[in-house]
This record gives sequence, C-alpha cells and structure tokens, in this order.
Amino acid sequence: MKEDIAFPKVEQVGVCAVPDNAEGLEVWKIYVVNQLDETIEKVFVNSRGYGMKANEEVKTSELRHFYESIAANSVCEVEMLPNDLTGLNNQYWVSYYAGNTLFDKKFIFVPDSLIEENMIQLPILNKKGILII
Repeated sequence: MKEDIAFPKVEQVGVCAVPDNAEGLEVWKIYVVNQLDETIEKVFVNSRGYGMKANEEVKTSELRHFYESIAANSVCEVEMLPNDLTGLNNQYWVSYYAGNTLFDKKFIFVPDSLIEENMIQLPILNKKGILII
C-alpha cells in the first residue's frame, strides 16, 4: 500500500530558471541544481506546462529528459522555456537516486512568477535567476 512506502524529503536539489537572450530570442533556461555534496544519479525530469491563456485551457507537450548523473554542487541544463509560456504553470517533476535511495519532487513555476522582481543571485551558477528548492 502507498501508506507503507517511505518517501524521503528532497533537500538541496531543485530547479532554477535563468533569463537568456539566446540568438535574439527571449527565453528562460531551466536547470536542475544539485547542491548536495554527492553526485545524484539516474536523474529523470518530466516537464510540462498547463493553465489558461486568452480564456482557453492550454497544455504543452510533455517532455522527458534523462541524465545519467549530475555531479555534486553543479547544475544540468534541462531545456529552454520561451517567454510566451511564462503565463502558464510550468511543472518539472524530478526523480533521482542519491546512494541507494530514490527521491522525487514536483517543482512548479506558477503563472507570471518568472519576472525580474523574483530573481536572486543563484548558487553555483553565479547568475541571477529564480530558484525553487
């Protein structure tokens, strides 16, 4: 039964968004951030967007990304998020192993949260962006 399964708390692993003007396009680069002192392995990221836009329900394609490992105190770029999707809920469900333990957590950038007023100086990247831990 589900209540018999221990779900360990995710700590020091998160998702961040960094604004970027890649090739003249205004986008947000999305990264998985590993602030642990150990490598995380078999990292699976499921991303999707959903919500309302112009009074219509919108759902983006669901994308799946897999990374064999993310080193201790480092980041891994997942995808680029176009500015026209920042008005949606942008969900990143991250699953990974630390040692022999499986961890997973949903990280959600809520509509219109990807704005300059919410940016901080990000650890590891040394850039301004938005971090969800």
